[in-house]
Amino acid sequence: MKSPWKILMAAPMFFLLNLHTSASPAYDDHPSRHSKSHACIGCVLVVSVIEQLAQVHNSTVQTSMERLCSYLPEKLFLKTTCYLVVRIFGPDIIKLLSADMNADVVCHTLEFCKQDPGQPLCHLYPLPKEPWKFTLETARQIVKKSPTLTYSRSRSDICSLPFLAKICQKIKSAIQNSVPSQDVDSDKYSVFPTLRGYHWRGRDCNDRNKTVYPGRRPDNWDAHQDSNCNGIWGVDPKDGIPYEKKFCEGSQPRGIILLGDSAGAHFHIAPEWITASQMSLKSFFNLPTALTDELNWPQLSGATGFLNSTRGIKEDSIYLRLWKRNHCNHRDYQNISRNGASSQNLKRFIESLSRNQLLDQPAIVIYAMIGNDVCSGNRDPVPEMTTPEKLYSSVMQTLQHLNSHLPNGSHVILYGLPDGTFLWDNLHNRYHPLGQLNQDVTYAHFYSFLNCLQVSPCHGWMSSNKTLRTLTSERAEQLSVTLKKIATSKKFMNFNLFYMDFDFQEITEEWRKRGGQPWQLIEPVDGFHPNEVALQLVADHFWKKVQLQWPQILGKENPFNPQIEQVFGDQGGH
Repeated sequence: MKSPWKILMAAPMFFLLNLHTSASPAYDDHPSRHSKSHACIGCVLVVSVIEQLAQVHNSTVQTSMERLCSYLPEKLFLKTTCYLVVRIFGPDIIKLLSADMNADVVCHTLEFCKQDPGQPLCHLYPLPKEPWKFTLETARQIVKKSPTLTYSRSRSDICSLPFLAKICQKIKSAIQNSVPSQDVDSDKYSVFPTLRGYHWRGRDCNDRNKTVYPGRRPDNWDAHQDSNCNGIWGVDPKDGIPYEKKFCEGSQPRGIILLGDSAGAHFHIAPEWITASQMSLKSFFNLPTALTDELNWPQLSGATGFLNSTRGIKEDSIYLRLWKRNHCNHRDYQNISRNGASSQNLKRFIESLSRNQLLDQPAIVIYAMIGNDVCSGNRDPVPEMTTPEKLYSSVMQTLQHLNSHLPNGSHVILYGLPDGTFLWDNLHNRYHPLGQLNQDVTYAHFYSFLNCLQVSPCHGWMSSNKTLRTLTSERAEQLSVTLKKIATSKKFMNFNLFYMDFDFQEITEEWRKRGGQPWQLIEPVDGFHPNEVALQLVADHFWKKVQLQWPQILGKENPFNPQIEQVFGDQGGH
């Protein structure tokens, strides 16, 4: 059981506690164990940032704590909570850091981290020169009479705090249901961006009419209202023909739907959130948005992103390419992805997919469970890996569900799993953002810390054990073969089925040709996910392969796109 104040300490940076969500099960089988581990990670990261801010700005620990709080936004009570935490824990942190105790020692002393009997000692930084027990006892003596440690223990967590309870409930509801939290007409579309709103699926253009939503066939050619939210409606006064009929009839409109995991949702923790030398008032501007999107950025993802890249590359998402090909596809995207999703738990949230066989346009569905069937944080991850037999059964259930929901003429593409050995090969000896200032924490150290706490996104690939990495890749290959077998042998009434390799080697080669290095394609904080550049390159690879092999999937290029732009401009934006 945890003191509410102990959990509160990590509140201003509680997004860091969610590192595990990148690959942890969508339904947690070990909530108590994970809660303890998250508290430990959060404490170590926060104390590290405080210590490094003092070093970067040549200031006191007290000043660096106040500096950190000043950077945080008021939204979601982040700044308020931070100052409260400083008031409670600041004196102890100051004493311990002043005695040259590192973040590991501080967090074990304050009991955010705990070594259970018979279990290994989990630490991020190199161990002190003195024996660990001696160092820890010395630290405990320093704070022995501290009032901080006298708070009563209870089961309360951060979400029990009155001013955070409502926010937590909204986020939990969005995660659990995978449908917009704010949806007046309950059509699974929203005018609100986050909490599974239009960052995840096309923006609703009438949230008080459940028959109006992106992706439906136009009602009476949208002569009187925009029933499919693509921004094309009304009648041309010159000839009396509805614009939707004139510009979209026969153009083969279609939407893009992604069934994915955290990679498809674009899980991203900004490096400037934990890198003291990069922190400023601007660093945390997008933090509230990220928190209410579960630390995902689907609006910038490779499949359904609708915003221009923040990384300055020319590639677009699959959705934007479909829109540029045919402006009648405007807003028709759905990102049905979830942190921790796999073939085994997709059935628990696939109902959040919105498609009416009779009323809606066909869709391109990409099935991309690319990691969690072989990834877990358990100390022995092999028994947890999905077997080819289980994958076959689960995928067939998913395809049968799609066949009963997708309009005729749709297409489904099964993505294979990548070979994740490139993670260790390209990152293990590089410095993690927390280790760059003092060159003391490599990705090998970071991976070991997460593995020890059993919250690694993928122990199998993020491991110094070469045999384990090889076993994980072999299972991934077996699962890819199973997916290919399904795609080449099964037929469905309402969609055509295809298979595509997730060939990250081709992506890295393309990046090398542009002068880049493979490690630049991985999220720097978690050291696991493909970053925005990688996702856009994957989308480019996907598009080129489909154009070459299965061009019918993409539909026609609409010759009326210029006229649509002339009459409707941006068609209402997003």
